[in-house]
Amino acid sequence: QLQLVESGGDVVQPGESLRLSCLASESITGYYAIGWSRQVPGKEREGVACITGDGSTYYADSVKDRLTISVDHATNTIYLQILNLKPEDTGVYYCVVDRDERRCLTAYYAYWGQGTQVLVSS
Repeated sequence: QLQLVESGGDVVQPGESLRLSCLASESITGYYAIGWSRQVPGKEREGVACITGDGSTYYADSVKDRLTISVDHATNTIYLQILNLKPEDTGVYYCVVDRDERRCLTAYYAYWGQGTQVLVSS
């Protein structure tokens, strides 16, 4: 079964940047919704970034100017670059994968990592 392991979460100050990584245990070619979701305290989990099988990228409206998702299929690694971090970005970020492209930006992916914590605080 596919396993996902995130890393890169940290304590940062507002305005700083982070790059989160997610290593998949096997090839993710053939998974057509590859993305990141997050759990912000007091809110529902939300999909924030997704890349589909044809390479199209999608972002939640609330963050789309600050996030970039990318995939390195050679190393089975998924990345999320977050610029200009804000306190409201604090939360747990999950790497998510599904074979169904329609899962993009939803909370219903088949595979989830264990999450990596991001804390934005001055």
